[in-house]
Amino acid sequence: MNSKIKEKLKLLTKQPGVYVMRDSEGNVIYVGKAKNLKNRVSQYFRNSPKQAKVQAMVDNIDNFDYFITMSEMDALALESNLIKKYQPFYNILLKDGKQFPYVKMNSKEPFPKLEIVRKVKKDGAKYFGPYFAGIDAREILKTINSAFKIRTCNLKITETSMAKRECLNYSLGLCSAPCTKKITKEDYKKELDRVINFLNGNDEEIEKILTEKMNIAAQNENFENAILLRDRLKMIAKLKQRVVANLPKDVSKDIFAYYSDGLSGVITYMVVRGGKILGIISYPSLEAELEEGETLFNFIIQYYQNLLLPNEIILSHDIQDKELLYQYFNKKVNIITNPHGINKTLMEMALINAKEYLNKFIEKEKIKYNNTIGAIKVLKQKLNLKELPLRMECYDISNISGTNKVSSMVVFKNGEPCKKDYRKFKIKTVKGANDFASLAETLKRRFKRLLEQNGESFKEKPNLIIIDGGKGQLSSCYDILKEFNLENQIDMIGLAKKQEEIFLPNKSTPILFKQGSAELKLIQRIRDEAHRFAITYHRTLRNNKQTKSTLEDIPGVGPKKRDALLKAFGSSEEIAKASIDLLQTVPEISPALASTIYNYFKNNPINYSPEE
Repeated sequence: MNSKIKEKLKLLTKQPGVYVMRDSEGNVIYVGKAKNLKNRVSQYFRNSPKQAKVQAMVDNIDNFDYFITMSEMDALALESNLIKKYQPFYNILLKDGKQFPYVKMNSKEPFPKLEIVRKVKKDGAKYFGPYFAGIDAREILKTINSAFKIRTCNLKITETSMAKRECLNYSLGLCSAPCTKKITKEDYKKELDRVINFLNGNDEEIEKILTEKMNIAAQNENFENAILLRDRLKMIAKLKQRVVANLPKDVSKDIFAYYSDGLSGVITYMVVRGGKILGIISYPSLEAELEEGETLFNFIIQYYQNLLLPNEIILSHDIQDKELLYQYFNKKVNIITNPHGINKTLMEMALINAKEYLNKFIEKEKIKYNNTIGAIKVLKQKLNLKELPLRMECYDISNISGTNKVSSMVVFKNGEPCKKDYRKFKIKTVKGANDFASLAETLKRRFKRLLEQNGESFKEKPNLIIIDGGKGQLSSCYDILKEFNLENQIDMIGLAKKQEEIFLPNKSTPILFKQGSAELKLIQRIRDEAHRFAITYHRTLRNNKQTKSTLEDIPGVGPKKRDALLKAFGSSEEIAKASIDLLQTVPEISPALASTIYNYFKNNPINYSPEE
């Protein structure tokens, strides 16, 4: 513990608030809330034994900030905002936009339809779900539409509106046509009640309806429809396999199981609706909370921001902040932390899934580590680099015969693509196809922005620059590095494609890495990514230029004549090949204009260059 932390610990208050842990570079690595700031923050720095992942976080703390709030609820809101802002490494992070789908029915409408949504709103509508992990909400909807005559159109149907005629679905027996008043509001509601009965877990009626329809279709030799209905019945069978014995259909339960080996953790979420397990999903967790119950609490707060609350929430660990959770939900929910009977059985199932997921996750993380941080460490050692290449940049050039010259800058951080830092350049000062000069211009502009600290992607100094090319390209680019007096701060290497040779500045003998090694694959990935990014940008520019047809540059050819020519010949290339007589066959083109067009292409031939 350093002196800064010791002094701040003395100043801490016993009021509620939020604390922000920072590393030696000022990066936020953890955000937490506390009922008592002094007690909670002090716990991290005591010599008492801690879980390995908590100790790993504490070892990286160089400083901390804190914010006093009026209440625990205010602290909860502030903590959530700060986690979203800083995305700290040691906090649970659930990405926005990854919400599970629900089936929604707006019962306020006279003739409601069903739709799939991913956000639950307090709009008085009925929501069923969530559906995931093998249960597709779209298939659920198709199955309902195959059995019940519920409308699928987007028409705004009122009690007084009347459509001109029914749609095809009515003719096929898939809709009751409320749009033309073929069904009363009361009878439509009865059909909806049958749908709701199915969505609430009762499969018998829909299974019977679909089986009858399938048999009739087969007897009428409508085998295509029979196969579709057979597939719908498979969905019903899949749902029936997930039935939990002796569980009431009107009870909804969410089960959260937390399992940790001390260094890594997993939270497994199981959703039970209508007496069935609709899905099980697991999330890795590096949450550096001192208590496992607090880890579950933090996960749940994020999780239910856009999800429908069940009747019961079952947790594998006790939580101290139950009252705060009730206050946050603002709804009566039964939170169970010591499950018995069927709840205990469900929890045991969730824990088994959590343990299995953790074992697979750890193995996956080992592979990822070897291919990223592990490969970076090997690169530093084998290439004798000044620093660990945590930020690597690679540059490539793309052009066709010197036209639309562009270059790309691709950035890898910690061995993985950092796409928000990718940048593309239009080459401004180089004439013709000169890759050496184009690379030189690109690097000059990049280093200038680094020294000026101009632009978010350019402010950070790279540890290693990779040039796509051999000794010649590397030597040319290294001269630019020296021109900016950066040769003692930034390493630079060249990667030659033919033998995948690695060249170092001022050394004639290349280095060869073992084919298939993690370190070679890493620099190949960034080289290939730079090539892909440059080509994509080049093609975009070329296509944009082609879209602005060369015909616009010909005197006397306005939009109407241009459209007539393109309609007749199909492209600028075909127009350029046409004779004066052939051009005159287009009604809008006079003999004089045909001659002008012919002479224009004769003096400005189109190059038919192959793709890169």
